[in-house]
Amino acid sequence: MMQEKILIVDDMDVNREMLAVILGNVYPIIEAVDGEQAIAQIREHGDEIAAILLDLIMPKLDGYAVLSYMKEKELLDRIPVLVISAESSSEAERRCMEMGVSDFIRKPFDSVTVRKRVRNIADLFMYKNNLENKVKAQTQALKRQNKLLEQQTIRLKENNEKIIDTLGTVVEYRNLESGEHIKRVKGFTKILAEKAAAAYPEYELTPEKINIIVAASALHDVGKITIKDSVLLKPGRLTKDEFEYMKSHTTRGCDIIDQIKGAWDVEYGKISREICRHHHERYDGKGYPDGLVGEEIPISAQLVSVADVYDALVSERVYKDAYDKDKAYHMILMGECGVFSPKLMECFRNSKAEFEELATKNGQIK
Repeated sequence: MMQEKILIVDDMDVNREMLAVILGNVYPIIEAVDGEQAIAQIREHGDEIAAILLDLIMPKLDGYAVLSYMKEKELLDRIPVLVISAESSSEAERRCMEMGVSDFIRKPFDSVTVRKRVRNIADLFMYKNNLENKVKAQTQALKRQNKLLEQQTIRLKENNEKIIDTLGTVVEYRNLESGEHIKRVKGFTKILAEKAAAAYPEYELTPEKINIIVAASALHDVGKITIKDSVLLKPGRLTKDEFEYMKSHTTRGCDIIDQIKGAWDVEYGKISREICRHHHERYDGKGYPDGLVGEEIPISAQLVSVADVYDALVSERVYKDAYDKDKAYHMILMGECGVFSPKLMECFRNSKAEFEELATKNGQIK
């Protein structure tokens, strides 16, 4: 059943009414005046609930009791909870976060903030839940691949605090091929970047910068989480309008990254944004979204662009079969996928064997 309802849990009528007005034009609203009613609503409507807005201090059963129930029933991984409370202590927020809530909003709340946060979190969990349902039907091999990606996400979280963990999880759960696609693009990017560093010192590709570019390449398609399934997963050629809509994933991804500006390392954020926005630019200016020409395109985006195109060519997708390795290699060199930097094409020539070895290792090339 479609998750589309918002459950508002608060013992104050005025608070429920305000939240219902804020969200009612977007979601159907169901309400509860205390923890007992909240649990009853969850039992009855659990499969339909997109998010829960939960007060902490209530009669009978408080908000913590509701969270304990949801944690016991393993519901917090499926239904996001946004705590809305007048409690000002950091201890309350810490306790809620440790219990698994998705967000903590203090009263008095701002209507725009509430609407935006609820929409973002509800959409994220919808994508996540839809993909999890699909993953359950996949082969054991895909489950192992997913486990490897989760381990990768944990390492990124350790290196970049919680930012890369959050965005990595978003991309991972958006579609079935994203996890292994990200892994391979990182591998291709690393190979090409190391070749470019050795041949062209003017790019200033230090080992540290290469590591950042490789890690940030995981975010190149993060904007696709905002693209609806009917376009993103369409098994045939896109219409002109659909393609224009799909192209917006570059700028949409930047919007996501911009929302967390200041919360992570400046250089990591800068390179992540470059890659996200410009990995579809082409050296002759015929790419998108900005039509950058030549070295106007950041080297980070140029590297990821070649890696992304190569992986797309040699991989099977819902809309095409995989190309033979030699065919893919020559398509890139001959400009059939757009014009790339002559310097990077020289590096690509020198990387042919390593690219093919990595692709073969990951099961794309037989």
